[in-house]
Amino acid sequence: MIERYSDHAANERTFLAWVRTAIAIMAFGFLVQKFDLFLRMAGQTLAIRPLRTGSQLVGTTAGLLLIVLGGAMMAFSVIRFRKTTLAIDAEEIRPGPGTRLALTLVAMLILLGGILFFYLIYTSFNRF
Repeated sequence: MIERYSDHAANERTFLAWVRTAIAIMAFGFLVQKFDLFLRMAGQTLAIRPLRTGSQLVGTTAGLLLIVLGGAMMAFSVIRFRKTTLAIDAEEIRPGPGTRLALTLVAMLILLGGILFFYLIYTSFNRF
């Protein structure tokens, strides 16, 4: 039996939750970028006034930033998993991995979500 098995199992579940979240954020970034492309194509097909170049840049940039942020979350989750594994196996008491980077990632997601929200409002009201 593995010593402190329940601690290691909890650490692995947390790691997998971080990875699932990172994959979801990357998929959402892909969706944001491709949806922007869809809007441009639909606007040309339906003879709707095409989106301005600035709005295309916002959608593309937001999608790419979400993909990069998801990749950063994956790298962060590997580092955090490894540090926690070593801390579980250590004989001496160690402080847990810091939450500063996790809070930074969440703040970046909130900021990017707010930008996307206002972008969608802006493009919705400027179509008519």
